[in-house]
Amino acid sequence: MDKAVFLDRDGTLIREVGYLSRPDEIRVLPEACEAVRRINQAGLKAIVITNQSGLGRGFFDEAELGAIHARLSELFAAEDASLDAFFYCPHHPDSQHPAFSRVCDCRKPSPGLLERARDVLGVSLADSVIIGDKLVDVESGHRAGALGILVRTGYGEFSELQLKDKENQTEPDHVADNVLAGVKWFLERLNA
Repeated sequence: MDKAVFLDRDGTLIREVGYLSRPDEIRVLPEACEAVRRINQAGLKAIVITNQSGLGRGFFDEAELGAIHARLSELFAAEDASLDAFFYCPHHPDSQHPAFSRVCDCRKPSPGLLERARDVLGVSLADSVIIGDKLVDVESGHRAGALGILVRTGYGEFSELQLKDKENQTEPDHVADNVLAGVKWFLERLNA
């Protein structure tokens, strides 16, 4: 089975804008392409895992989300970095769209998206990591049996503060300044 680096999208790979709804709003974070390039060079899968409740809330539709992900792939490919797959959760209990208004097993912190990637792409979750700017990313990874890295970009600094304020909070395996630093830490761990 393949090893993977699961990557949160907003706040980790690209600037957090709140319900990104158009491809022209994408702003790739400076270190993100190099991070994905290193994942590719190490022979690991680079898989985007993202909650997209804006779909269920009517901020954009599936065609627009597909165009965003296609554009994101193009931007990374232009920097010789390849994103292998995108898995997203459109659900939210408060959604106005009946098909998306429910509690599901794929919305982070649930592990469903990682488990789907395991089943579709043949990924070993025990040999993988998720990198994200929220504690739900870390928890999702842990619940799937993977490592979890919290980055300080996006909502990461706020998430790091939450670690000090709450008991029984999911502890990240590592806290990194950005996605590149997180990838470097994981690759060093793999090669140790």
